[in-house]
Amino acid sequence: MSKTTLLLLLLIVGCISCKNSQKEIDKLEIAKLYYKALDNSNQSGIEALLTDSLLTKETEYDYEQTFSLKEYVEWLKWDSVFDPTYEILHMEQEDKIVKAKVSKIDNRILFLHKGPIVTNQVIRFDNDKITSVETTKYVTFNDSIFVKNRDEFLRWIDENHPELNGFIHDQTKAGGIKYVKAIELYKNKE
Repeated sequence: MSKTTLLLLLLIVGCISCKNSQKEIDKLEIAKLYYKALDNSNQSGIEALLTDSLLTKETEYDYEQTFSLKEYVEWLKWDSVFDPTYEILHMEQEDKIVKAKVSKIDNRILFLHKGPIVTNQVIRFDNDKITSVETTKYVTFNDSIFVKNRDEFLRWIDENHPELNGFIHDQTKAGGIKYVKAIELYKNKE
């Protein structure tokens, strides 16, 4: 094999390697942009990153839901009402998926959980769009505190402000606004 052929072969292999590592960087960047869009409640940013639908799963609770893009944007509007902060604690690409450890705190979580919820998540892609986000583990989540606080809160709202009933399952912006109002009424009950 001539030196020229060998040099050409090495250049081709190098270019292919660069292209493959660029794709890996792209998936990490897409995942980072996804959490940044959530953190900023950026609807157009989310729309640019997702396929026409998004599958969300919670492995520990055997729960999954598929959102259309429009439904997920509506959920984002609900989420935005609580002034969320998403923080990436760790992120890495493994083959064609991205694994992330993420902390989330907002006014609702602070009220019910008294601190941030930290989860491990797996993000799956179709080319350069996100198709699913799976919560594989709740690293920091005190289920008993959350449920106890939520149940006491809902009982008090049922007894004192039944006009707000249903907000707990209404993941629209209007439902989020009712939720915030209910929290304020509960906090100021004395």
